[in-house]
This record gives sequence, C-alpha cells and structure tokens, in this order.
Amino acid sequence: MIERNKLLEVFNFRYACKRFNPTQKISQEDFGVILESARLSPSSFGFEPWRFLVLNDRALKNALKPVCWGGENALDNASEFVVILARKKVDLVADSAYIQYMVEEVQKLPSEIQKIKKEFFHRFLAEEFALLKDDRKIFDWAGKQCYIALANMLTTAAALGIDSCAIEGFNEEGANKILSDAGIMDTTHFGVCVMVAFGYRDNDKNANRPKSRQNLEKIVQYI
Repeated sequence: MIERNKLLEVFNFRYACKRFNPTQKISQEDFGVILESARLSPSSFGFEPWRFLVLNDRALKNALKPVCWGGENALDNASEFVVILARKKVDLVADSAYIQYMVEEVQKLPSEIQKIKKEFFHRFLAEEFALLKDDRKIFDWAGKQCYIALANMLTTAAALGIDSCAIEGFNEEGANKILSDAGIMDTTHFGVCVMVAFGYRDNDKNANRPKSRQNLEKIVQYI
C-alpha cells in the first residue's frame, strides 16, 4: 500500500494543466492503467452509466475546438483526450435492456436476485431520489457517477507522474451534435458529461503554485 505522505504528494502534484507538451507521449501501458482505474470505479447499484471515448482522430479534434473553449490547447497538444459520456433515462429505468444486460451478463445474478434488484432500483429511482420525473435529472445523476471515474483517472495519472486537465469548458449541445453527426454517439442513449486530457506539462506557470484550498477546519464538521 502507498504511504500516507506519498499519497498526499500525488494530490499536491496534480493540477489543472493548461499547457501540454506536444512532443511527450504517454506510454500505452500507463494510459492503460488510467483507463483501467475508470473501469474499476464504483457506481450506484454497480450499473456503470458511462462510456469513455478516446479521441485520436485529428479531424474530429479540430471539429470540437470551436465548441470546446476549455480544451483548445489540450485538443492540439495533450497526449490523450477522453470524452466521458453519461447514459440517459432510456437506459437507466429498471426494465431497460441495458439494466437487464448489466444484472444478467455483467453481474451474473441469479434470475430471482435480478428481479429483486430491479424492483429495488425502480423504487430508488421513482421514490427515494425521484429521478424519473425529469429526464435531465436522471442524466445528471449518471453524470455524478461519471465524475467518480473522472476523479480516479486524475489521481491515477498523478500517481504515474502524468499531468491532466478535467474540462467542462464546452458547449454541451454543440459537442453532442458533433459526436452524433460523426456517427460516434447515439444521443438517444448518451450525452457528453465531461472531457479530460492527459499528457505532460509544457512550461506551465501554474504548475508549481501551492494549492489554494480552505483549511480543513472550514470544511469538516464533527458531529
């Protein structure tokens, strides 16, 4: 297991890299570990409401630049650029084909347990979190889980000495349309949640700035 001080070093190393060095590339092995950290991330009910698009196509990156003001440098210079998609309501209701696939083929639950889990899941959606009243609400719930995977990817990258930048600076409608028009994303089932770039810093003046965070006493309350 990693030592406590080493773990804090990882979090202090990580920052939102705005200038990537285009000549430095992440090894296939290291990037594989970053993606695996996303795959192994927890999700509500274990239903994994995400998909990760690794963009290598230059024409597609160029198409995204006008609608992705927060990722212009990253789209040109980062070693890897990932678009994280969140699933929509059609896949996240208890009787959907996707949920059946998850409980049967991925989680491999016995049929009687599948039925119990899906009934419990429906009650959670309909009553406890009231997610079924608004399509956007259930999409945002899926997005919260995508951010768990995102955070794990950022921390894993930092542990490997790799820089990263999570990107919300984009036009959602525009990004969805570009990926849909390219035949990459079916907007019936998915929407763009967040983007993230990985690579190595390039004389970024922000790299060595100390963290500006509130003191622990300001944000933690013991009851």
